[in-house]
Amino acid sequence: MSLLPRVVLLIGLAFAVLSPARIEAAPVDEAFSGFASAGYDTIEKAIETLAASGHPTAEAVLNALEGGNLFVREADGAIVYKTKDGKVLDARTDAPIAGNAAESLKPVRVNNRIRRAVKAALGSLTLLNPRTESRRVAAEAVFKGRDPTALPHLEAALAKEKDAGVRRVMEQARAAALLGTDAPEAAKLAAIEVIAGRGDLEARALLASLGRDVPPAVAKAAAAAVAAIDGRLAVWNTAQSVYYGISLGSVLLLAAIGLAITFGVMGVINMAHGEMVMLGAYTTFVVQETIRKTAPELFDYSLAIAVPLAFLVAAAVGILIERTVIRFLYGRPLETLLATWGLSLVLQQGVRSIFGPTNREVGTPAWMSGAFELGGLTLTYNRLTIIVFAVVVLALLMLITRFTPFGLRMRAVTQNRQMAASMGIRTPWLDSLTFGLGSGIAGIAGVALSQIDNVSPNLGQSYIIDSFMVVVFGGVGNLWGTLVAALTLGVANKLLEPFAGAVLGKILILVFIILFIQKRPRGLFALKGRAVES
Repeated sequence: MSLLPRVVLLIGLAFAVLSPARIEAAPVDEAFSGFASAGYDTIEKAIETLAASGHPTAEAVLNALEGGNLFVREADGAIVYKTKDGKVLDARTDAPIAGNAAESLKPVRVNNRIRRAVKAALGSLTLLNPRTESRRVAAEAVFKGRDPTALPHLEAALAKEKDAGVRRVMEQARAAALLGTDAPEAAKLAAIEVIAGRGDLEARALLASLGRDVPPAVAKAAAAAVAAIDGRLAVWNTAQSVYYGISLGSVLLLAAIGLAITFGVMGVINMAHGEMVMLGAYTTFVVQETIRKTAPELFDYSLAIAVPLAFLVAAAVGILIERTVIRFLYGRPLETLLATWGLSLVLQQGVRSIFGPTNREVGTPAWMSGAFELGGLTLTYNRLTIIVFAVVVLALLMLITRFTPFGLRMRAVTQNRQMAASMGIRTPWLDSLTFGLGSGIAGIAGVALSQIDNVSPNLGQSYIIDSFMVVVFGGVGNLWGTLVAALTLGVANKLLEPFAGAVLGKILILVFIILFIQKRPRGLFALKGRAVES
């Protein structure tokens, strides 16, 4: 062969060997072969190399690794992964593995360190996704992964990002990644300031995990930032406890408000009041089961349908109890207490015989599912709905008691039963209707409780004692007193729980109420009633 053809051939071979495709193929080949290694360092390096390569299968392979579905084929060392539908694909080409080639697969080794690396790599792969939410989630993943190799991807994404919220998360992710590099001290101090502005547990954990090998100024700034975050978190935790307390207070208000009416007007200690709550919860269960079988598209309206039905069921049972048992026991409080306690056992056993002793599932409509964040608060939609619902029920009850003839007569009997009877008010029928109203309100309380508690025959027993405490503390028959007492006890309970525990917290509340009624036997807002008549 002459000299010229040989030169041309050598040049061609050089281009073939040094072409970009071959230059890029080498690191990708090294990445795929690295997954077969037993060393975590090599696997982590393979993750970083594959993510930086832009290989078409990179995202699918990393997702498979995170889910434990990336394998090494022992026959030839090839890297394969399984999809959700059970298919086995070649990690390099996405080609299906045919025949028995999918047998003898050994999973790629994974630990927490590898999982963090995968999260960071996946985050860097989706930082330029067209969807805003995808970019935000990717930036959060990079923040939690703290991978310095993601810095170039973050810089490129920040240069194009226009959404202020996503940009803030990207800046936090860049700051987290920067702390793991040999950046200048000034840059690390600025990064600590950015992370401290995030102010959540993730930021605190990151700053607290900085080793002792950092410069003294950086360590001091990190310690100060951790202290500031701790103070901020304490404030938000207190606010969260207050929100939970208001939520618990709303539940207590719904459970106690009917008891406040019957106790205030009739002077009856109704130990079966909790079972009215239980009947309301089981009415909700029956409504939802009926809707599931006949008209599933109406499920989101199931609670709106259950509320009036629960009121009617509980009110009817309440009127029946008053007309057949309680009307013969007026003026005999001990016998009334024992009779209603016996009725509560009968109702529990009746429900247990019909529906069984186990908990029943009551679903949550889509519009009540989920939560949203307000600063450092997490507000769930179901509890927020119950708070609003309790306020609406209280407002309607106040309108009834103040602006209707029935309410006027009920207040007259509360203040002076004998005078009301002498003015022509039929107190026996008023007692029945009042008992029905109180029981009906307990029934709709059961609809609300079905969304946050187990629906079982013992549901009402969990709230009867708390309901009595609310009524006694607030003042018998006073709706405003019931509201103030329910919210006060609910918030106090939740504020005490982190320090004293749930059981001791309830004991402390009970001791407080006992001491309080020693000074004010008629509660916060006392009404004149037949209990003080001569």
